[in-house]
Amino acid sequence: MDRRIRVGVMGAAGKMGREIMKAVMRDDALELCCAVDVNMLGTDCGELCEAGSCGILISGDLAGTIDEMRPDVMVDFTIAKAVSQNAPVILEKGVNLVIGTSGVSEEDLKRFDELATANDCGVFIAPNFAIGAVLMMKFAAEAIKYMPYAEVIELHHDHKKDAPSGTAAETLKKMAQNRESFKQGAYDEFEKIKGSRGGEYEGMRVHSVRLPGYVAHQEVIFGGLGQTLTIRHDSISRESFIPGILLAIKKVGDIKGLLSGLDNIL
Repeated sequence: MDRRIRVGVMGAAGKMGREIMKAVMRDDALELCCAVDVNMLGTDCGELCEAGSCGILISGDLAGTIDEMRPDVMVDFTIAKAVSQNAPVILEKGVNLVIGTSGVSEEDLKRFDELATANDCGVFIAPNFAIGAVLMMKFAAEAIKYMPYAEVIELHHDHKKDAPSGTAAETLKKMAQNRESFKQGAYDEFEKIKGSRGGEYEGMRVHSVRLPGYVAHQEVIFGGLGQTLTIRHDSISRESFIPGILLAIKKVGDIKGLLSGLDNIL
């Protein structure tokens, strides 16, 4: 049997970090070897995931942990500011990286690509790791060819910091590739409350909802003569992201430089 892929998790104490660790520990092809966070230092990861003690303790020292535990892949689902600091440390040590954080700047992505290429390793990033979300974006990009009037509504939990979501931004980008830019709505429309019409991208509108109770949801509404079409995806729980994350962990070792989008490895 081939050696299992050694995996480290950034943001291990967070909700997403715990789900990732739990999934890695259950996968026979993977081995959880380390966990890093600024919170809950010294906590046993197995106990944190309610899987029983595993002897892997949360560390606050990223560089030292990598040197000691020698992971093949690090997974980072923290925040964009943390990723900007973490990624260079990881990549300069020649360790592959999977990023699931939205809001990472184009400047940082370019820097990660250069570092990964220089250190012969890979970076994989995706706006959404749910396979259904990938299909939703694909269907929306196809529908816009025939129904060019569309708006995007994305709904997330109230702790999400960036707006619109990475998924919404990527959806609009894909749709814009199949649609000529033009302004929607009445030519003389106005907002009685600033921001009521949402953000604008190539003439299409996007609206961000932030409320407790949501996980990650998005609908793209198309309007035509006497009809509407809605394409919607709902992540009911964070488990929806796990199959895509596990796939990325297993594929990132075949990448050199940076690759974006789950559709590119499915």
